[in-house]
Amino acid sequence: MSNLDVGIVGLPNVGKSTLFNAITKAGAEAANYPFCTIEPNVGVVDVPDARLEVLHKLYNSKKVTPASVRFVDIAGLVAGASKGEGLGNKFLEHIRQVDAIAHVVRCFEDGNITHVAGSIDPIRDIETIMTELCLADLEVIERRLQKLVKLAKSGSKEAKAEEAVLDKLKAALEDAKAAKSVELTEDERALLGDLNLLTMKPMLYVANVSEDEAAKDGEGNPAVLRVRERAEEEGAEVVVISARVESEIAELSGEDAKAFLEEMGLQESGLDRLIKAAFELLGLLTFMTAGEDECRAWTITKGTVAPKAAGKIHSDIERGFIRAEIVNYDDLIAAGSVAAAREKGQVRLEGKEYVMQDGDVTYFRFNV
Repeated sequence: MSNLDVGIVGLPNVGKSTLFNAITKAGAEAANYPFCTIEPNVGVVDVPDARLEVLHKLYNSKKVTPASVRFVDIAGLVAGASKGEGLGNKFLEHIRQVDAIAHVVRCFEDGNITHVAGSIDPIRDIETIMTELCLADLEVIERRLQKLVKLAKSGSKEAKAEEAVLDKLKAALEDAKAAKSVELTEDERALLGDLNLLTMKPMLYVANVSEDEAAKDGEGNPAVLRVRERAEEEGAEVVVISARVESEIAELSGEDAKAFLEEMGLQESGLDRLIKAAFELLGLLTFMTAGEDECRAWTITKGTVAPKAAGKIHSDIERGFIRAEIVNYDDLIAAGSVAAAREKGQVRLEGKEYVMQDGDVTYFRFNV
């Protein structure tokens, strides 16, 4: 995973494009009518990490490269999208490659912004989108099953095993239940290969509230409460955001944005919370490399061993991995320099079995 990829879905007029514009300042057209987002918009944003700036000063490095998140904004889905209604299935294809899905749900009342279904009902909206994602997955599975029938008849054990797994998933999807609700063993999961089922992906609900509710974290908002209950049932995360507030923050420079957040009673932007929630949901962490040329953050999955982490930088470093020289970020900053941390015995040499930790400042020794 070089970038973290998040697909944004939601019904038309729920604030999805407004949020996307705020996230990326990419100017996806946000108009008050369905299907104004014709092409999937892709925007890349930096992962906020104050540690990089501190390292930059410590090493006096020439450049700083944060980790990044790629957001893919999909046209407003409507009932029937998987069958080509609205702008249809081709948009669903755009998010097959993402790591997680952020589903924007409207939790605000506004007479000036029409709702495609005529009223605010977050659970109905969630179910409409879930049905479309299930139908799109069903289509993928049915296509795969047609190919497997011949293979299974020829006596292929693997084809029979895969067919059995797909039949299980098909039954759930026909019932409008997500593929991830089906319990599968590791072996069964491996048989799914690169099907990239949408309803297998981790889900983040983004409850979009009005400006005056931005700092309340959804407290007292019955629509947000319903989204939270639903998310808990599914093991999903919820982030409460005001897309309109986010779009105002996006227009401001660093210091002005900070002042605006304080004025709104917010400690950090909704975008920062969204990224943190995505990291948490996907079990990601950040390690850093630092030197005179560059200070850089790298995103890996929790449980990654040192050689695999080295491979994020370059395949040659993974191939020729000898040792990882590691100092914990907090120890390094407290010591004031690598030399001082080394004197205190805080710089460690780790081998191939070492499991990387968040905040490891790392130098890989390798020989190719």
